[in-house]
Amino acid sequence: MIQKASEPIARSSSNSKFSIKAALEKKEEIKKDEFAEIKDENLPSNHFSQTDVDNEWNIFLKDLARTNTFVYNAISSFKLEKTDEHIITVKYSSEFAKSEFDRLSIEFFNHFKHKVSNFKIEIEYQTDLTIKKEVLTKRKIFEKFVEINPLLKDLDDLMRFDLT
Repeated sequence: MIQKASEPIARSSSNSKFSIKAALEKKEEIKKDEFAEIKDENLPSNHFSQTDVDNEWNIFLKDLARTNTFVYNAISSFKLEKTDEHIITVKYSSEFAKSEFDRLSIEFFNHFKHKVSNFKIEIEYQTDLTIKKEVLTKRKIFEKFVEINPLLKDLDDLMRFDLT
């Protein structure tokens, strides 16, 4: 007669450092921002002007151009406008540029709030496709001149200009 085991004889497999099952079951923990709970009713809210915003933004961009040119190229076309006493509107050209700015925005606005002593500043984001920078190549410049003077097109056909 063959005896049957009630439990498997082989030992159970050990869990690896990364478990797919655990990763799927893992619930994202919501981290509470410790600083968000600080009440701003006692913090100063001094007046600031559009000139203050522009000056600090230009200083920030100059510093960024030296340290991180990739991010600088992405966000240099942004426009910051003071729309209300405590509201700054950031106009951006693309979602990618906004995502790059989101990493640095906390640093910039924290510095700005301390500089102008106004801690009630709120930031609004707005897409503005008119501020997108266009890269002008030699070909595009030539085509603009052709619109002005169509004889340039005939000259290009005759001379075969290298506009690459």
